[in-house]
Amino acid sequence: MIVPSYWAESKRTIKHDNRQMTVRRFGWSDDSQSAAQEHAEQRVDDAVKKITSGESTLLAEPKVPYNGADGLPIREEIVSRHGESVMTRNAYGALCLNTPDVLIADVDAEERPGCGPYGYVFWGYSIVYIVLAWRVEGLRSLFLYLLGAFVVVTLLGSAWHWLRDRMRGSLKQAARDRIERFSNSHSDWGMRLYETPRGWRVLVSHSTFDPRGDAVRDFFQAIGADPIYVRMCFNQNCFRARVSPKPWRIGIDDHLKPRPGVWPITPERMPQRKRWVEEYERLSTQYAACRFVESLGSVSQCEEARRVIQVHDRMSGANTQFKIA
Repeated sequence: MIVPSYWAESKRTIKHDNRQMTVRRFGWSDDSQSAAQEHAEQRVDDAVKKITSGESTLLAEPKVPYNGADGLPIREEIVSRHGESVMTRNAYGALCLNTPDVLIADVDAEERPGCGPYGYVFWGYSIVYIVLAWRVEGLRSLFLYLLGAFVVVTLLGSAWHWLRDRMRGSLKQAARDRIERFSNSHSDWGMRLYETPRGWRVLVSHSTFDPRGDAVRDFFQAIGADPIYVRMCFNQNCFRARVSPKPWRIGIDDHLKPRPGVWPITPERMPQRKRWVEEYERLSTQYAACRFVESLGSVSQCEEARRVIQVHDRMSGANTQFKIA
């Protein structure tokens, strides 16, 4: 897991192939700001060598805080440290717990009603109506066609939705069923199940895990973990869980200041950031990020998982009755 304490950026303007270009790279370090600056300059040197040798490379890296897709470290403010785990503030202001080896996974199962059944009914009705209108002259009326479409699509589409949902169950229940099936077939695993606004969170407690290991890959696949999160775990070599509410779910429409939420920020912008964080923390005290539901499988907890559970449950409000956001 790489969550650096210090960040820097270096840039250099060069001339290549009869055109001028500016090369920019980030650098990072856990030791000092100067070490981060030195790292940034070294990375610029490496990029310039690639460009001048004809290799294809980006002139600048994307200035975003969370680079799970491309393998750069997590560029977020470190709020606190808890043993090997690190609490950071993400791009929209929420707190996230990052741990190198305690397995955590969120399974999103947001209900999306969709318009599929209504569309199928509409096209089926249209075909039948056209055939009938071709044979019965009295049906050749746009008004009758539209009136019939409204009635038929509303009734049959709603009935289709109702029947489909009863047959397959809700997406959230289906996600929980996958988690419970995995637990039943891995009785030696200890798992804590939490409800989130969009689904479930699973925190595995009986052992620590390599984020790039086969056991983690199989677990993610079995429970249907989010593909972007899965890729992040592999690239960043860690696991991650949001432990404070999303701002827009607690009535904060304003974005984390200064935009776009990248870290670090200049000293003159810190008061602006501090004011936003103070308001967010004031409003977030009456909300939870998730809610503990039950323990599955083995009740044993390894020492590192126990420490992470304590921090996670306290910071997320998992054992309160606050609204989850």
